[in-house]
Amino acid sequence: MSIEPLSWGRGSTPQGDGLATGSSAVPEGQQWSVPARSANLDAVRTALTSEQSFGAVITGARGVGKSSLARAVVADLGPDIWSLQLRSAPSGANTPYGCLSFLLARLPQAYMGSPTAILRGITSLIRSDAAGRPCIITLDTSGTIDDMSAGVLLNVLLTGTARIIAVAPKASDLPADFHWLLTDRKLTEVRLSNLNELQTRQVLLSLLGHRVSSSLVTTYHQMVGGNPLLLKALVTEQQLSGNLVLSESVWTLRDKVVLDGAASLDDIVRSRWTRETPETREVIEMLSCARRVELSRLTAIYGADVVADMEDAGLLEIDDSEYRWVSLREKYIGDVVRTWLSISRRRELRSVLLGGTEPDPAAMTVDELMSFAAWTHECEAELSPALALAAAQAAVQLFDPRFALTYAEMLQRTDAQWASAQRQKAAAYLQLDMAVQALSALEDITQPELEALDLEEYAQVVAAKAQVMLCLPERSGTVEELFASARERLDAVGDHSAWPAPAAVAANRISLSEFEYQAYAGRYTAMIPALERAVDPAANPDTGYRLHCAIILMSSLAMTGREMDALGLVRLIGGQLSDASHIVGLRERYTREAYFVLLMAGQWRRCIDLMAPFSAGQPFRLPYRSAATEIAAGIAFAFSGRGEAALEPLISAAAQLELQPVQGALRTAYAATALAYAQTGNAALSRKYLTKVQRMPGRSGFAVESIIEFCTLVAGRWLGDSDAVTSLKQGARANVEAGRYAMAGIYLLAATVNGGDADFRFLEEIAGHRQGPLAEVSRLIAVGSRTKDAKSLLAGGELAATLELDAVEARCMALAVDFARQDGDALSARTAQARLDILAATVANLPIVPSSGSPLLTSRERQIARMAGRGASNRDIALEMGVSVRTVEGHLYQVFTKLGVTSRGDLTGLV
Repeated sequence: MSIEPLSWGRGSTPQGDGLATGSSAVPEGQQWSVPARSANLDAVRTALTSEQSFGAVITGARGVGKSSLARAVVADLGPDIWSLQLRSAPSGANTPYGCLSFLLARLPQAYMGSPTAILRGITSLIRSDAAGRPCIITLDTSGTIDDMSAGVLLNVLLTGTARIIAVAPKASDLPADFHWLLTDRKLTEVRLSNLNELQTRQVLLSLLGHRVSSSLVTTYHQMVGGNPLLLKALVTEQQLSGNLVLSESVWTLRDKVVLDGAASLDDIVRSRWTRETPETREVIEMLSCARRVELSRLTAIYGADVVADMEDAGLLEIDDSEYRWVSLREKYIGDVVRTWLSISRRRELRSVLLGGTEPDPAAMTVDELMSFAAWTHECEAELSPALALAAAQAAVQLFDPRFALTYAEMLQRTDAQWASAQRQKAAAYLQLDMAVQALSALEDITQPELEALDLEEYAQVVAAKAQVMLCLPERSGTVEELFASARERLDAVGDHSAWPAPAAVAANRISLSEFEYQAYAGRYTAMIPALERAVDPAANPDTGYRLHCAIILMSSLAMTGREMDALGLVRLIGGQLSDASHIVGLRERYTREAYFVLLMAGQWRRCIDLMAPFSAGQPFRLPYRSAATEIAAGIAFAFSGRGEAALEPLISAAAQLELQPVQGALRTAYAATALAYAQTGNAALSRKYLTKVQRMPGRSGFAVESIIEFCTLVAGRWLGDSDAVTSLKQGARANVEAGRYAMAGIYLLAATVNGGDADFRFLEEIAGHRQGPLAEVSRLIAVGSRTKDAKSLLAGGELAATLELDAVEARCMALAVDFARQDGDALSARTAQARLDILAATVANLPIVPSSGSPLLTSRERQIARMAGRGASNRDIALEMGVSVRTVEGHLYQVFTKLGVTSRGDLTGLV
């Protein structure tokens, strides 16, 4: 039999003729995972097209997309390829020629006399069916390949009849002859692992065809561990259940992911379940209910050998904490198995784990509380009032308001903790943007019940009520009366004991609430002296109170122009958080206020880094924190002038919040999105979101309202609204009158893109009351714009570049180009123009365009100017571009005129 060289091409393979498996076209439904496997696809394609190679072996765990990748590669190679798909027989090695049986049936009787004749006959049959086309065999080795089949396939490869893509869980599952080919590098192994989170996003985009929210990506990725097959099954189930919805062209989750009734995932888990031992199944049942168990407790119940074997098999993961928590590696298994268990079985497992003793909520972390409470609730068992209250508090802390309401409702009015439960209900309602219901929950506590509370709990109720009343315009005016009433009660007690006496603890809580109220109203300057006294350890030993006050102080300092002092406090408090992890809500408050401080200081990149720890989130909770994180990232990008980068997180956050509103966050998302669209030049969509902001009711604290107002006004300025510019200037003056110099400076910096002499003098005056590089940038812009000094603007632009404030830097450089040319300063003009050209890649719309400069050049003029600036002669340029020398001379005349230069040397750096 002759050996003929094969030629290789690319394209799509036609539907088969002759062999039943001769089609290599990839069905539409199987192309979804290919975008995430481009590197693997290239590796397999290279192995198939290399002259020295026989093909590739794709290995990996079940469901990672081995077969889909093989089909995609064959389809990608082109219409001139003949594809033959083989699968190992169910009976494996016991059936000779098992995977070739359908070819064997087509052989004439004359070939059936000996193995050698069969080998030659099948090889000839493959060549005949290929009809001169290159042939690729796709071999699925889910079972064992018998020796006779392996011999035929080896001959097919050695004779050049075909090349192969073998699919197997491991290379060791292949016949021995294939191991030799791998060792000799005639076959290339391409290992597939589960998808990372970025690849999961790519697959979801391919599956769903629209943007996907970050919380959706994170939730699904963590549930299926990056397994593409499971991911597709999960998406299908969630679409059918109505939990995966398209909101404003973004796919997001309506509620928590519940897999009860998920048929396709159920089948996948059952197929694995049947292969496990009874001991393994019981451990899986236990972990599906408990979510996670301490290693010592799990081994005490089931034995170290069982747990070790399960870890080796990849069923379990054990964390590195001191408790060595054990959980199922693939979370979806627990979710599915849990739906199989009866209430009695769940109670039985709970009894085995607890050993007859209820845990102490004070000794449990918030995650432990949530897991234990969920398990108890699923068992339809009662939680003790203390555990129910602790679980409600943990749910609020973890931004899971619906669970918080569930647990808080478990407490009866006769329980000692009932008033505390009402506080948690109010906090949960606030997270759901339901302030009226929150106030109702607190006012349900009657006056006699309020008076019967101990002083600490009474102060907590007052603080909670004040927080809710601030969200209701009709009640916000009575907050100070509430505090006065609380002070009267504390004074009436007459207990002037030092902390930690209950009266001192209660007084601190009321004081903290008063500070929160003043911050909400924007009265930062007035309360700074009191805050500085409150954070003094000598004046107050209450660590929690001091830290909360210090956090309010750092945002107050930032707002009033002391940005560097505020940043120092951010670092100081950040170093103390690990020792204060027991203080509820402290880290969340710190993160929120530190973000604001960094934003005021122009350090937007650190803003994004600060929010990163929350991005991972918890996979089974509503995406409140994810939406907040995306809004924060979007605002930071928009403040830096990177509107295009801001849109992705902002649109995702808005889509989530339209389904699940959270405390004014949707207004913030709309305002920032309007600004981002304006920065990218999309006026229509910017106006659409500005209209949404105007139609959204609600009121937030001063800091958040300032961000909303700033975004809407600056968006208006980008759209050419003169009223927006006027409002920005008025806002700057109002902030100066209140001592909020940082906010005033930011407002006026945005308002003076085309400002006058008086505006720049005012901006310079404000900068004198501020600290830090952003204040210096403002001062340099004010001085440079007023005096038309290019060097001041270059210095301001360079400083803005260190902060990565692209729009501000572009503004400086555009003005510097004009002023330098007016002064005949060619060096400064070239420097500024070079930087401006670079910024054009990230700033879609320049805030200021030079009155004459390279942005006005046509593409042809820019091309010729670049070549001339590198020293090319007119003749060389003409030859390169295929035009006449006279045409080049004409273009250069236009370039020199537009750029205001007189020689080719001046072009260097300008374009």
